[in-house]
Amino acid sequence: MNGLNFPAAILQPPYFNPAADAPYNYGAIGATIGHEISHSFDDQGSQFDAHGRLANWWTKQDYDHFRKAAEALAKQYDAYRPFPDLAVNGHQTLSENIADLAGLGAAHDAYQLSLKGKPPDDKQFFISFAQSWRQKSREEALRQQIATDGHAPDQYRAATVRNLDPWYAAFEVKPGQKMYLDPKDRVRVW
Repeated sequence: MNGLNFPAAILQPPYFNPAADAPYNYGAIGATIGHEISHSFDDQGSQFDAHGRLANWWTKQDYDHFRKAAEALAKQYDAYRPFPDLAVNGHQTLSENIADLAGLGAAHDAYQLSLKGKPPDDKQFFISFAQSWRQKSREEALRQQIATDGHAPDQYRAATVRNLDPWYAAFEVKPGQKMYLDPKDRVRVW
């Protein structure tokens, strides 16, 4: 089946709240939906056409750009060290990291379009995204996740905001601050 399915149970806080403002919902459920849609256009989704048939539809130029951006993103995640003796494996988590970045970017674009020229509340948008990744794990569980799971630990998934220029303006993030990435190091997959 060539489709996306979301369980109805996800349409509740922290992902969706009908009583919340638009930036809250775009930052949480919007980024989650964008994440899942983006898998249709990643290294695995590129192998299937619109009818679900095995057929790579990327051009060489698209593939080369994707590989370069993917390597840069893997390098970012390789630098995350939840423990002094253990780092995230950026290649192991790459597909999900790309989807997180693409989903967040698409949700931000959709949020901006929904405003029809009104000023955005980017701060709330990004706070909502980060809050959707709240988690607490025992050390043993986190170590096992890092060793075996294709998903990075949630705190690093939230850190993908570092690649979006509007996040810097929303929080006035400056060079020299811990989460700052030089513009040339910000990954843009799409």
